[in-house]
Amino acid sequence: MTEHGKDKDRVGDRKKRQSGFTLLELLVVLTILGLFAVIATPRVLQYLGGAKSKTAAIQVEQLGGALDLYRLDVGRYPSDQDGMAALIERPANAARWNGPYVKKKAMLVDPWGEPFHYRVPGRHGSYDLYSLGADKQDGGEGENKDIVSW
Repeated sequence: MTEHGKDKDRVGDRKKRQSGFTLLELLVVLTILGLFAVIATPRVLQYLGGAKSKTAAIQVEQLGGALDLYRLDVGRYPSDQDGMAALIERPANAARWNGPYVKKKAMLVDPWGEPFHYRVPGRHGSYDLYSLGADKQDGGEGENKDIVSW
């Protein structure tokens, strides 16, 4: 083999050894990605919490509209006994029921997995429709704030 052929073999061996990442390079990249995750995660969770509250407020508005349509058809709001289920299935005492007024039972559940609270007659109007928020307790602030129809 010529000198020129040996040099080619050495260059090829060096290229084979340098074709991957070193452990140190991988650790640096993983550390940088970890820092990004630590910085970004609280912001993402904050937006997610706000999105659930906004979704609940929209659902309360839509359910309020469905309750109003029910009242126009039947002549009254669903009783406490009938509850929100009257928007999906005809109650026995609702002769002029023209529903369903909502498409899915899932619409009767808030973004935190709890059924919306419904009371008729309401303390704040003809009916009260509300969600207790993420903490599932009266009151609260931020994501724990109650979402109400009044």
